[in-house]
Amino acid sequence: DGFAAMGFPNCGGAIDGTHIPILGPEHQGSQYINRKGYFSMVLQALVDHKGRFTNINVGWPGKVHDARVFRNSGLFRRLQEGIYFPEHKITIGDVEMPIVILGDPAYPLMPCLMKPYTGALDSEKELFNYRLSK
Repeated sequence: DGFAAMGFPNCGGAIDGTHIPILGPEHQGSQYINRKGYFSMVLQALVDHKGRFTNINVGWPGKVHDARVFRNSGLFRRLQEGIYFPEHKITIGDVEMPIVILGDPAYPLMPCLMKPYTGALDSEKELFNYRLSK
């Protein structure tokens, strides 16, 4: 599996959001202006190690932050309930590890979601962040 080759053997996918440009709506147009200043809708996707979509959430106004989109998604609810990756755990050495997804700093750190370290980093944390960004 591609995630294992990158050092994340218990990874079930990578998540991120992107902005899809749209024409400005007549009503509530300011809600659709994203941080870069253009009208958009947010598309959040979870992909597998080959870049194939395994979950998509689209339609939020461009002003909405990735973390809010995620926390209001069906994916979030299923991850919280432990049913998105039911009974999927792996054992590394003698430690049982849950399946997690990888996200960027915009996402909340959760037992089911790994994200980069922030602040002053030692070499181990820098290596972790480097691998996570691949």
